[in-house]
Amino acid sequence: MTLTMYACANCGHWQKWFAVPPACPVCCDVRNALPEEGWSFPDEKTVGSLLVADWHQPVPGVTGFRTLPSFGLGSTGWLIEADGGNVAWECAPYYPPEALAEIERLGGITRLGASHVHGYGALWQLQERFAPPVVAVGVQDLPWTKAFQVTWPVDERFELAPGLTVHRTGGHFPGHCVLHDEHRKILFCGDTLKVDLEGTVPRALSCHKAYHARIPLSHDEVRRYQAVIGALDFEAVATPFEFAAPVTTADVMRLFDHQLSGRPDTAALPLGVAQ
Repeated sequence: MTLTMYACANCGHWQKWFAVPPACPVCCDVRNALPEEGWSFPDEKTVGSLLVADWHQPVPGVTGFRTLPSFGLGSTGWLIEADGGNVAWECAPYYPPEALAEIERLGGITRLGASHVHGYGALWQLQERFAPPVVAVGVQDLPWTKAFQVTWPVDERFELAPGLTVHRTGGHFPGHCVLHDEHRKILFCGDTLKVDLEGTVPRALSCHKAYHARIPLSHDEVRRYQAVIGALDFEAVATPFEFAAPVTTADVMRLFDHQLSGRPDTAALPLGVAQ
């Protein structure tokens, strides 16, 4: 029986299924919200007819791809120029033809990865188009990867490309990873952080086990974040949704110190607030 790609209109998660899927596993998870008006699962052709591509370059060598209008969670896929070929980290909800043509113009993709399921987007589409030999995802998050093939399960640390290193943080998801660009001093932080922006200016930081349900991280999960991320030198962060600078290692450690100082919460801590 032929399998068809369907996207959840609520969160953007793609599934290969025999017919219209009965439910979305990501939306059914505690870390996401259920669709208020019930399930809607457009197939690839329908999704492609609804969306156009948009991209921007927040810093040289890093291009963010998204769709207009926003689809699902409205995620951004990052294309990072690196020695040995481009790295795609996180993915847009879909890549219309003009986006794929732009990626081709920029040199294609040699390595592909994502922090966790909320950043997968149309990762399957990039794998099918560019066939990168390395598709890296945290080994503990393999249950969410049915739409594509993981070729390099990540344990605690993995050099995805020279100067681009994947580190497992856990916390938000068991296999959740961040990608550190040591040359550009950027932390592609997945959902370890949420950044409150005023225009393009970062104003506050927060961290969450479940954003929609407002569930905080446990103290041990924050300590794990602190140990992994505190060892990385960065001056900007890129989530699956936005690029934010300046946000430094010290700013993020201040948030984690605040989380460990008492009852954990999901409130945003204004940048520059000392403990």
